[in-house]
Amino acid sequence: MIRSRELIGTTLIAALCGLAPADDPQAVKETSLDGPGGLKLTVRMQGPYAADVPLQVVCYFKHKAAGDTTLGAAVELDERLGGVIASLRNREEFVGDELETVLLVPPEGTIKPKALLLIGLGDEESLSLERLERVGRVALREASRLGAKRVAFAPLIRDQGNSKFGTGEVASAVVRGVLLAFDTERRLQREGLAKAHTIEEWVSEAGPKYFDETVSAVKRAAKEAEAAVAARPSTPYLRGKK
Repeated sequence: MIRSRELIGTTLIAALCGLAPADDPQAVKETSLDGPGGLKLTVRMQGPYAADVPLQVVCYFKHKAAGDTTLGAAVELDERLGGVIASLRNREEFVGDELETVLLVPPEGTIKPKALLLIGLGDEESLSLERLERVGRVALREASRLGAKRVAFAPLIRDQGNSKFGTGEVASAVVRGVLLAFDTERRLQREGLAKAHTIEEWVSEAGPKYFDETVSAVKRAAKEAEAAVAARPSTPYLRGKK
């Protein structure tokens, strides 16, 4: 059962993020709820360069030889990293093919996340919600493999000039994939088929304009994932095991 836990209607964490003064009505806020399996789901008004987490995940479309569109948070992130993402893409060492990954360790003093995972979205023209759900699954599995207990996720789709899907649609698809992969990881661990590790919090980052839409989408994804998990077979993966 999903228990909504509206922790912070408007929580000022400007001191952490350095994005707004405490008396600013547009200051950072966050909302959290309990997802299936006890995974804490948080929506936070925050940029991917400011999240104080072990792992930050961001996504990029397939590189275009004519040049990639980057706006807002995507520009700020790479500027703080000294242009490493642009260098990787321009050299075709991280093209951004569907589900391609690169893990970066940010130099000290650049961004707050301890590690940065880049995930490819593939061709921009063929982007689908099914692909975004797969991105969520890959992100969760990579986070589990790396042993990260808290993960922040920013799709950066609007920051690459793409508005094919609403922000809520994107968030819902990704979080649904995250939660389904989280359930699989827990089941594998119970049978000794995966290393013992628990991701405690998944943070969906959203800009001020899309915050409320993202909160509603994450709640919807949690309910959908809960129903899907309940419908999964309860029998062990290993044949003959009870």
